[in-house]
Amino acid sequence: MSCIWFSRRISITNRAAQLVGVRGFAIASGKGKKGPKGGANDAPKASLMSHEVKSTTVVGANILKDGTDPKIMPDSEHPDWLWRLLDKRPTLSELRRKDSESLPFEDLKRFVKLDNRARIEGNNAARAKK
Repeated sequence: MSCIWFSRRISITNRAAQLVGVRGFAIASGKGKKGPKGGANDAPKASLMSHEVKSTTVVGANILKDGTDPKIMPDSEHPDWLWRLLDKRPTLSELRRKDSESLPFEDLKRFVKLDNRARIEGNNAARAKK
């Protein structure tokens, strides 16, 4: 009796798979089919989305029932904080290594927030062990 194996270590017999409708993958043989329906002629097709899409709106960003998609603005019209969202910020261990007196205000706020979060998580883990 042969079985089908899934990535989560679940095995199903072939008969059970037929009843449920589960399909497995066939083992590829070294021979390719000849002709227009398969084998060596199955080269990947060029993607239809390979061309750059020019749009004046952000498609799909509308959250209002009667609203419209927002217009795409030039970079100069966006707020300054938007460009800093993806900047790498220091981790808690990096902030602990620095002198708290010399930290900039934003880093000090981040240190307090991350330190409180770590303390709460530690207390919750200690309570869960009891």
